[in-house]
Amino acid sequence: MEKMPFQPRTAAATVASDWRRTLPVLEARSVTLRQLEIDDAPALLAMLTTEEVARFISPPPTSVAGFERFIAWTHQQRAAGSYVCFAVVPRGMTTAVGLFQVRSLEPGFGTAEWGFALGSAYWGTGAFIEGAREVVDFAIDTLGVHRLEARSAVQNGRGNGALRKLGATQEGVLRRSFLKDGHYLDQALWSILDSEWRQAKAVWGPRVH
Repeated sequence: MEKMPFQPRTAAATVASDWRRTLPVLEARSVTLRQLEIDDAPALLAMLTTEEVARFISPPPTSVAGFERFIAWTHQQRAAGSYVCFAVVPRGMTTAVGLFQVRSLEPGFGTAEWGFALGSAYWGTGAFIEGAREVVDFAIDTLGVHRLEARSAVQNGRGNGALRKLGATQEGVLRRSFLKDGHYLDQALWSILDSEWRQAKAVWGPRVH
């Protein structure tokens, strides 16, 4: 998912829970996922504005104040029931090094789009896979998502590889669908279906937290 922040959409009857008021804390072996807080702004600025991270995402905020506004926006959209954003916090740390986003593409979260950004120091550490599995579980089990989509620039080998490793299916290429630095890029369209995800989880067995 390469657009940040998202345009607001209207959501209807999603699965009842308290997530609109505050996100639950999701625990994996090496990372914790929680609601973004204003204090995360400086760390997100440092982690997500480097050239290697920002290369294939929409331009992130360029200041601490900009990230503070983005974080406030995520809370507003969560309360409206159309969007959630989790901070990625490695074990032993207190501030975010990345984020996962999920937004509804239709009333009720039946179809949703998700995306992620992670500081390059944490690439290849397992933080993405561990966090992504928790987010997909949350999307399917709590939000009620049937189909979860992701878009990644074709040139983004790392991002596409991560989605493939997670078990997502590439359905095709969206030609010249992402404007980046004045140039249109092709994007790969990926999907995860709730039924396929549950089948895969049955094969994996319980995860170690």
